[in-house]
Amino acid sequence: MRNFVLIGLISTLLVACGTSVPLNDVPVVDATSTAVTADPGALRSGVQGGGVTPVDLGRTSDQAPAPTESRLVYFDYDSFVVKPEFQSVIAAHARFLRAQPTRKVAIEGHTDERGGREYNLALGQKRAEAVRNALSLLGVSSNQMEAVSFGKEKPVVTGSDEAAFAKNRRAEIRYP
Repeated sequence: MRNFVLIGLISTLLVACGTSVPLNDVPVVDATSTAVTADPGALRSGVQGGGVTPVDLGRTSDQAPAPTESRLVYFDYDSFVVKPEFQSVIAAHARFLRAQPTRKVAIEGHTDERGGREYNLALGQKRAEAVRNALSLLGVSSNQMEAVSFGKEKPVVTGSDEAAFAKNRRAEIRYP
């Protein structure tokens, strides 16, 4: 009898710990482009009339990208699509990491305070993975990168207004 009560309590606890938050119910935007090649002359934008400048993959640099602001990629609400204005940030880190193949980088995904813990951890991971995938497309070895999510647990700005939310929806590129 005691075992049945214990099993019942454990089952109730496990059911109560479950979540009804759909982690796969995040809107996906198709932002695919033409294939990326190492030949800068072959680069073409998949965005028609978007004013997107091609990235020069032939240029290399062994200097670390500038601090703080150029290590941040911001995202729209409930999105993990890398915005065009952050392509140059990602390209600078890609050049740096390709020039130093033994260097490691951690990409940390963050969200604002809205939404549940599980949902925000999943969204933060998708943001970190989006930046990781962009770096990978620009030639950075997957062995050099690690994508992690902090969800809403590490806000950079406190507050419950749109300005604070916008600063917290980010991916941070950190060099250990």
